[in-house]
Amino acid sequence: MDRIASAFARARFEQRAAFVAYLCAGDPDFDTSLAACRAVIDAGVDVLELGVPFSDPLADGLTNQLAAQRALESGMTVPRVLELVRRIREFSEVPVVFYTYYNLIFAHGVEPAVRAAREAGADGMLVLDLPPEESAEFAAACRQHGLQTVCIVAPTTPDARLPKICAATTGFIYYVSREGVTGERQEMAADIPQAIARIKRHTALPVVVGFGISTRDHVRAVAQAADGVVVGSALVNVIKSNLDACATIAPHLRAKAADLIAGLR
Repeated sequence: MDRIASAFARARFEQRAAFVAYLCAGDPDFDTSLAACRAVIDAGVDVLELGVPFSDPLADGLTNQLAAQRALESGMTVPRVLELVRRIREFSEVPVVFYTYYNLIFAHGVEPAVRAAREAGADGMLVLDLPPEESAEFAAACRQHGLQTVCIVAPTTPDARLPKICAATTGFIYYVSREGVTGERQEMAADIPQAIARIKRHTALPVVVGFGISTRDHVRAVAQAADGVVVGSALVNVIKSNLDACATIAPHLRAKAADLIAGLR
């Protein structure tokens, strides 16, 4: 069983949803980012979703756009992202999923990019702007190298497309709970259980929910229906709020992640 499947199986055995934490790789610099990854892993996250910094992150709200900008300005590149994963693998077997855009894969060559990600220790890849209809080359490379695919379902996704999206997915389905971009929200969407039930008619894979989840109460509410809960901006904002004292980022992140994870219990 691969690391992603094992993480969700363990969560099911413990009768809870899995917690997926998003951080932008290299934010605000390589060493601090590595410490941040260790902090959320130590807090108990089940899956680490690493954003690969990109100059035009279309699906990201302001918080994650600024995180990507900080990472790029600090010199973060795709090879450095791979090095970050290799460093994480020195102390953790937590599944790592890249949150990325197709330009970054295409520019390096699809098969070499997938192979490099897998060799570095990544377990899966979510390519936000790659629809299943255009993903044959990417899917073949992932099958060849044992990298799991993660695909997105949105509130606006028609029922007719769900079988195609689910068929293109081997890791887990990422349900975007709100239209628009990433970012913290005060209120959660009301139709999450119905949306998850609609997706599960087409797949036995886990369905996780993200976009807008930012408090322990949000986590608790979503975890009642979903197989996993994704929190990103609320964690990235901890980094943003402590940029003047980078040494404090890791302990603050560990505390924030632990508070959110407590919503699963």
